[in-house]
Amino acid sequence: MRIAVVGTGYVGLVTGTCFAETGVTVTCVDIDTEKVSLLRMAKPPIYEPGLETMIRRNAEKGHLFFTSDLSEALDKCEVVFITVDTPPEEDGSADLTHLLEVAHEIGRLMNDYLVVVTKSTVPVGSAELVRNAVKEELRKRNREIPFDVASNPEFLKEGDAVEDFLRPERIVIGIDSDRAGEIMRKLYKPFILNQHPILFMDISSAELTKYAANAMLATRISFINEIANLCDILGADVNLVRKGIGSDSRIGNKFLYPGVGYGGSCFPKDIKALIRTAEEKGYSMNVIKAVDRTNELQKSRILDKIKEHFGNELGGLVFAVWGLTFKPQTDDTRESPSIVLILKLLEAGASVQVYDPAGMPEIKEKFGDKITYASDPYQATEGADALLLMTEWAEFRLPDWEEVSGKLRNKVIFDGRNVYDPAELRKSGFEYYGIGRR
Repeated sequence: MRIAVVGTGYVGLVTGTCFAETGVTVTCVDIDTEKVSLLRMAKPPIYEPGLETMIRRNAEKGHLFFTSDLSEALDKCEVVFITVDTPPEEDGSADLTHLLEVAHEIGRLMNDYLVVVTKSTVPVGSAELVRNAVKEELRKRNREIPFDVASNPEFLKEGDAVEDFLRPERIVIGIDSDRAGEIMRKLYKPFILNQHPILFMDISSAELTKYAANAMLATRISFINEIANLCDILGADVNLVRKGIGSDSRIGNKFLYPGVGYGGSCFPKDIKALIRTAEEKGYSMNVIKAVDRTNELQKSRILDKIKEHFGNELGGLVFAVWGLTFKPQTDDTRESPSIVLILKLLEAGASVQVYDPAGMPEIKEKFGDKITYASDPYQATEGADALLLMTEWAEFRLPDWEEVSGKLRNKVIFDGRNVYDPAELRKSGFEYYGIGRR
C-alpha cells in the first residue's frame, strides 16, 4: 500500500513514520527543501522521543521517503493525508490557506482514485472545502477522476506521540463512502489488532470530535486551577482535594493537576477556533470562553505570588527559570506559560536566567540577549533571588538542594507544577510557594 503525507510538521512526520513502521510505503512531502534534506539524513526538525530512530530505520528499509515533489508522492498512491499548519487568525478562527492550497495542488496533479484525508485540526466544514477545491481543479483539466474525502483527526500528545499513534485509545474516521471506509480500515488494521476501537462516523462529527476532546481536557485543567486558587485563599491543600474528587469513578484523576496553565500548539488554538466556529453560527460557548479566560489568568499566577513575596518592585532582582517548553518531552514553546512569565519579569525590570533540556533554541530566537541561558539547571540558579519551576522535566524532580541553596542569593522556591515537597524544602531552610498548597 502506498500513501502520501503532505506537511512534515509534528503531526505529519509522526503519522508518516508510524505508518511506515507497519510496512506501508510512505512519501512525506514538504515545500521546505532544507527540511526535506535534513529528513533524508534522518534529522527531524522536532524533538520527539523515539522518532529519529524510527525515521532512520524505515528509510533504510525503503518504507519512508521525503520529497518536495507532490506529483512524485501521488504516483500509485491510494491515500493522501493533509497535515499542514492551520494557524489561528486574529479573530481565533483557523487559517485554512495552506490546507486549501494543498487540496488545489492535489486536484491539479492526481491521475487515479484517491482518498484525500484531512488530518490537520480543522473546523467543521473544512473537508467539504477540500472536496470543492479538488473538484475545481479537475474541472479545469476536464478530467473526471473519482476521489473521496475523509476526516481523520489526530489525538497525539507531544512527548508521547509515537506511542499514541502506535497504540491508540481510539481511531476516529469521518467518511461518506464505503470505498473510502474500506481503504481506511485496511490502512489502520495493524493498529486495531489489540481491540483498540476504530470509530467510523460522518465527516462533520469527526471534525468536531477533535475540538470537543481538547475542549474537555482544557476544561478539566482550568477547573482544577480555579480550585487550586481557591485553596490558596481558604488554606486548603489542592493535592488532597484532587485525590478526593479524582477517586470518584465518574470524575477520575487524569488532567486534574494544577499548575501555571496549559500551552502548546493545540489547546489554546483549538479552544479559540471552537469558540469562533460557534459564534459564526450565532451560538455562544460560554463554558469554553470561561476556560480560555481562566487559563490566560492562570499564566500570571506565579507572578502574583512573586509580587506577594518580594513586593511590586522587582527591578534589580534575578530569577532562575527551570523549564521553558509548555510540557516535558518536547521542544515546543508555543503558548508556553514560561514565555508569559519571562516577558512580565523583564517588563518589571528583573533579570532572568533560564535552563531547559530541549526548548532553549526556540527561546533564544524569541528573546535573544535579553535573558541569560545556562548550560545546566544549577548554573541558572547562580546568584538568583528565587528559583521558578515552570515545566516538570524529570531532571528537575530530585535536584541537589544543597547545591541549589549554595547558589541562590535568596532561598525561595516558586513551584509552578507542585512537584516538590513543601515540608522537605522548609526543613532545608527554603521558603516555598506552590499552586493551591498550604
